[in-house]
Amino acid sequence: MTTVARISVAPVKNTRLSHPSSVELGTNGVLENRRFFLVGEDGRRLRSSLTAWPTVVRARYDAAAETLSLRFPDGAEVEADARPNGDELECDAGSRRVRVRVVDGPWAEPLSRLAGHRVRLVRPEEPGASLTEPVTLVSDGSLARLAHEAGRESVDGRRFRMLFELAGCDAHEEDGWEGRQLEVGDAMLEVGGPVDRCAVTTRDPDTGERDLDTLRLIKSYRGQRVSDGAILFGVYARVTRPGVVRVGDPVRLA
Repeated sequence: MTTVARISVAPVKNTRLSHPSSVELGTNGVLENRRFFLVGEDGRRLRSSLTAWPTVVRARYDAAAETLSLRFPDGAEVEADARPNGDELECDAGSRRVRVRVVDGPWAEPLSRLAGHRVRLVRPEEPGASLTEPVTLVSDGSLARLAHEAGRESVDGRRFRMLFELAGCDAHEEDGWEGRQLEVGDAMLEVGGPVDRCAVTTRDPDTGERDLDTLRLIKSYRGQRVSDGAILFGVYARVTRPGVVRVGDPVRLA
């Protein structure tokens, strides 16, 4: 039986993942997931493929209280109101342009110090706007196949930063679900196409250091998408019925 093995969210895009035992899945995904992201001096989003340092920052967002806390590697922790209070910007988020507002607070100085340049925290107007799709899925079978190609006992699924990791699947079984309805816990999903991977997958999820050439390995046995050369691993999904999803919940094709 296929089940949910791990849930991974990050309130601030690119920061260290946290792993709740359950999440409330709405049509825009998990409200707390990637609710914020970081922009540089030029107002452009800091891309995870090029920016490793946010991995060492831990974020917690309380959507009900509208508070955000960030914990830094030196142990310092700051917490403040998470509602927008600064400039309006327009930023790239995946393949889209989204309207955001700066959330100024006590995190600005330590984030900028880590980066070595000015960094601002921003919040999209709409929940889920920074996500290409609300849900991403990867299976244990796919991770096991990649580990085999890498000559490793295992590959940490966190490096792919997917919302749900699934247990009990054959290698790349999820690729065959495109267009199918998938019941995950109390929610229903419509599975879409494959996820285009970037260099963030080559980094250790705890340190941000490059330690595994995942892109070369995936390309070596799966090839590339003909239309654009993308290297693919895992799948997207949309939410057709909101609901709670818990670690251990069954996953069934409808």
